[in-house]
Amino acid sequence: MTPHMNTRRAAALAAVAAMVVVGVQTGAANADPNTPGDGPSASPRATSPAFNSASARTSAIKSAQSDASSTADSLGLGSQEKLIARDVIKDAKGTVHTRYERTYAGLPVLGGDLVTHTTGNGKLKSVTKATNAKISVPSTTAKIKTVAGARKVIWAGGSKPVLALESVKTGVQKDGTPSRKRIITDATTGKVLHSYEEIETAGVGNSQYSGKVDLTTTASGSGFELTDGDRGGHKTYDLNQGESGTGDLVTDDDDTWGDGTGNDRQTAAVDAHYGAAKTWDFYKSALGRDGIAGDGKAAYSRVHYGDAYVNAFWDDSCFCMTYGDGADNKSALTGLDVAGHEMSHGLTASTANLDYVGESGGLNEATSDIFGTSVEFFADNATDVGDYLIGEKIDINGDGTPLRYMDQPSKDGGSADYWDSSVGDLDVHYSSGVANHFFYLLAEGSGAKTINGVDYDSPTSDGSTVTGIGRDKAVQIWYKALSEYMTSTTDYAAAREATEKAATDLYGADSAELASVSAAWAGVNVK
Repeated sequence: MTPHMNTRRAAALAAVAAMVVVGVQTGAANADPNTPGDGPSASPRATSPAFNSASARTSAIKSAQSDASSTADSLGLGSQEKLIARDVIKDAKGTVHTRYERTYAGLPVLGGDLVTHTTGNGKLKSVTKATNAKISVPSTTAKIKTVAGARKVIWAGGSKPVLALESVKTGVQKDGTPSRKRIITDATTGKVLHSYEEIETAGVGNSQYSGKVDLTTTASGSGFELTDGDRGGHKTYDLNQGESGTGDLVTDDDDTWGDGTGNDRQTAAVDAHYGAAKTWDFYKSALGRDGIAGDGKAAYSRVHYGDAYVNAFWDDSCFCMTYGDGADNKSALTGLDVAGHEMSHGLTASTANLDYVGESGGLNEATSDIFGTSVEFFADNATDVGDYLIGEKIDINGDGTPLRYMDQPSKDGGSADYWDSSVGDLDVHYSSGVANHFFYLLAEGSGAKTINGVDYDSPTSDGSTVTGIGRDKAVQIWYKALSEYMTSTTDYAAAREATEKAATDLYGADSAELASVSAAWAGVNVK
């Protein structure tokens, strides 16, 4: 059995030995622990904002601003520093995360923002800073290099804060897109310290599995890069067949990416970047969640991992997704549901942190299948339509069959349709079948049906009939159970209890939804 690693776990879609089997990739082997990324801690994080109205959030920001002076004192900031409250999020556990901008002698401090994390009664738990450098400059009135239309600021994005000028240069990018470039220069020498394009472009991607898609990219220099400024700054890198680090950020001259085949190295990056964007959007729309960890920060994607690597994996230690190129090095494992699957391992690590072994490991894998499938339906992509098949586009088996089936998991030759006392002894990708089958039954019900052109015929362990409540409600129940009631050691019996509590919270103790949850669990022999 693959050893479990708590905070540096890498969860893989599948693995290949003599035949397609399943496994876990260890963080130490597959990712450089020194690569950039803000990985989740071992303890579960709370998830979505707990403010129930925009006015409540506005009031919280005003309250934070009124206390900003005492907060600055408690953080040991200098006498010339002030805090400006910009955002407040109260998570489901009552922790208040307050985001501040900073000023120094009345000047904006760029790169000096920070977030305080306090208990409900106001006790400071921790603080996250954009820089740990002391904010101080010799003078704010020194003779400066004049830049038309510039404002004076403190630049704290480098190793040492300096007096600087911030200006904006407008124009047109080479493809006709408007340009608004923000430029930071040293106020005394005129040296450019930092610059970036504020207009984020929508590139055209030719994907291998999802057809022609729009990509959010960023102009850089004379070209473009796969950086998604709309979604936390998600970046997509080419590992160039390496197995550590990040490789090279994927760039392009004309903002048209890939050719739709594995012959073009950009194509895998297109699918990965697109999948990450759709997963982010699904989390936001369906779950009210701002990114994987609920903190607005992006993970990153790495494509072209290893040589003929037939797998994809999520790694907590780098907070990133990684994709191999398949046995022929031209069939990257970057399908839309695979991207949703891998990112959702990060979501699980940020919530219940389900142990990746035994029944809890099966629930972990099933959660990724559940949300990966949900992303596929959410994307509403005509080339890769939503279905309850896992990895049907990437042909990992080499015969055109999916990797897994949610309506009847045993069709893959190894997954469990129903619970029994030996399920926890299976590899987690096979023990996941019980939860995958539960979710299908809860969403769609038992028996024969056709959905988006795919035929399903889902049985039950006792021959009972289960009436589905719809995928949207099923997603809400699973997410609430995961984020509020499941723990690291949750097994199938406890998962039934968690989802029944979630259904009760959402729909009521006498609801049809709760009855269907109980019936679906009974249908997979979790009683």
